[in-house]
Amino acid sequence: MHTFSDNLLQTLGAARKIAVLTGAGVSAESGVATFRDPNGLWAKFRPEELASMDGFLKNPNMVWEWYEARREVVDSVKPNAGHTTLVEMQQWYEERGGRFTLITQNVDRLHQQAGSRDVIELHGNIIDNYCSRCKKPHEYRYTSTAPSVKEPPRCTYCGGMIRPAVVWFGEMLPPDALEAAQEAAETCDVFFSIGTSAEVYPAAGLPIEAKRAGALFIEVNPNQTAITRFADVSISAPSGEALSALFANMLAKNTIS
Repeated sequence: MHTFSDNLLQTLGAARKIAVLTGAGVSAESGVATFRDPNGLWAKFRPEELASMDGFLKNPNMVWEWYEARREVVDSVKPNAGHTTLVEMQQWYEERGGRFTLITQNVDRLHQQAGSRDVIELHGNIIDNYCSRCKKPHEYRYTSTAPSVKEPPRCTYCGGMIRPAVVWFGEMLPPDALEAAQEAAETCDVFFSIGTSAEVYPAAGLPIEAKRAGALFIEVNPNQTAITRFADVSISAPSGEALSALFANMLAKNTIS
């Protein structure tokens, strides 16, 4: 049973600009293995073999099959209580004229599947695909009912190999997404860091930027992270458990309309 201070619940009820950063821990609660789990996605391969352009060009079929396997996992799972509570929070704040910005490092689009709107994807996603040569979007979509695709499709414009629309090691984050995330962090009243190890920059710097700008910084994570010591409020629990309890308590405490 989680207990939250009256001051925290009142602050959340009065806030008008909320920013949220989510990481792999949120998806892990749905059954998607995290990158940094010793038994997780990186366990059998080095990251640069599976998530870099060099690795893709060196062994495109292996990389493509690995992403197809990840798509299969994502297709088989569903959003959890952490995802759905964030949807409810967005609706609650926006109905009251507030701004709710959801920023994610996750590439599985479970937030959108749950119903979150205008999600900022810092690291892209594994649902969309585009040409590695001419960069044009490609219509390929994984489906569990179709035969497995064992090698990258080819671009209908230039013949280049199609790749997943994720940000690989050595690549820049989408400028528009990063700019929007930084603006949200610098102008919010409350910043949540949820289920992220806070080891991958620039995303890991967003909570600190928010705190420096005067926001209340809340971390939700069952594990200690590199930024736990900076948090104004640290909730050591999985997001599905902690967020639903926090939001329910906030609703009970606040009767503002």
